[in-house]
Amino acid sequence: MENNRVVQATGILAVLLSGMIAILSLEPDHVQWFFFFIWLWVVLIACLFFKHFVSSSQLLRSTMYLLIGSTFLNQSLMSIHSGFFSIFIYRLLLIAAGLIFILHAVHKKGLADEWNQIHVKGVLLFLICWIAYGSISLLWSQSIIDGIKYLFLLSIGIAFVFLSVFAFTKINRLYLFYVIWMMMTIVLLAIGLLNHFAKVQLPTSTLYGGPAYKLAYPTAVFTNQNDFATFLTISFFFYLSAARNRRENLLKLASIALAGLSVYIVFLTESRASLIGIVLGTAVYLFILLPSRMKRAGTVAGIILLAGSLIAFGGRIAGKITAAYSGNQPMTSNVIRSHLLLNTIHYVADTFGFGVGAGNLPYYLKNEPIYDTRQIDEVHNWLAEILGNFGLLIVLGYITMYLFLFISLYRAWRLHTGREQKTLIEALVTALVAFLVSSISPSSVSNLYFHWVFLGLVIATVSVLRSERAVRDQL
Repeated sequence: MENNRVVQATGILAVLLSGMIAILSLEPDHVQWFFFFIWLWVVLIACLFFKHFVSSSQLLRSTMYLLIGSTFLNQSLMSIHSGFFSIFIYRLLLIAAGLIFILHAVHKKGLADEWNQIHVKGVLLFLICWIAYGSISLLWSQSIIDGIKYLFLLSIGIAFVFLSVFAFTKINRLYLFYVIWMMMTIVLLAIGLLNHFAKVQLPTSTLYGGPAYKLAYPTAVFTNQNDFATFLTISFFFYLSAARNRRENLLKLASIALAGLSVYIVFLTESRASLIGIVLGTAVYLFILLPSRMKRAGTVAGIILLAGSLIAFGGRIAGKITAAYSGNQPMTSNVIRSHLLLNTIHYVADTFGFGVGAGNLPYYLKNEPIYDTRQIDEVHNWLAEILGNFGLLIVLGYITMYLFLFISLYRAWRLHTGREQKTLIEALVTALVAFLVSSISPSSVSNLYFHWVFLGLVIATVSVLRSERAVRDQL
């Protein structure tokens, strides 16, 4: 009965949202207002249904499922701009989910019971401290406006993480979260193929209306091909895990085909970081699946391979770094990226490790570059972005959080035998590795909402797995 109510509520919300999008596209204004009046009456009837037949927790989950699906639409269906602030489906649903969460807390007279069931309190407290530190950093920021914009994006992402942890408290709910991600990815893969073969770009892409030789890059609903490639790096491991753990032959074949298609489109984007991320994530996957007696041998082999690579290519890497410092090398993409990193390190050292302030790294790269970056003002490296904006304390906290999530998932994998748990854990633990590598490809990760959706899924999963372990330990 509970699941039926959630499905019904999700369907009603989807119809209401579709109606609003359709109304906003109508012309002229008086026709739009007429249908908007009708839509408001439908909303009132829906509210009466929710009040009598759907609990606040069920309504929250329904909104969250719809919110997850909307993440993959980006700004392609609706976007309303007002100054530097814009509203699109994801943000609208996030606001709705936040209001429903507040109503749920009021109805429950607090969240003490829910908070006691959360087993990632340290992670959530770090995320709160991140926002608090960013707000304090505005005191020494050169551009307050850029700082406020960045903190707004950061707050939206972290709000999704909090809502996910409180809404998805069972494995079956998280598994549906995971399935929605894979289903929506199919739509984006189809758009990516259309981009490549038909050379058609959506208006959301920076390649829209660009030169013909660039139109074949797959971008789907994203701003550029690098963002899309980073997204597909995560999706590849979702499909790979489904292929390994599903029993149905048809689903296995479909998952393998979609995983292969994801790699193919990443190859078309020419994102080297994403391809390396897929390789390293696959290596971690193989290591996890090794029998216990072979893991030590696998570790030794990996160390030997890494050492051999450093010996073989160390001279070339050192030469590139030296050239980057000296400025004697042509300004290739790699050299520009190294200059961006060198500038970032300089700014952090100059601020005694505190960072230049939330969202101010692009301002410094644009106005006070130490090394030439050819007018590129985004650092193109997620960890460097955190380091430059927020300093050593926050980036070390982020890395610690990331390691905690990885280790928690790996330990849980060794203890769980359920198919849904195994599927989720294997997908997430490998995608964590791949994303960390692939995240050096996009110009900025703070505005990539799928990153926060992925992080929300990971943190909520760790919370549920640790909660299940705590219950077992008490028995």
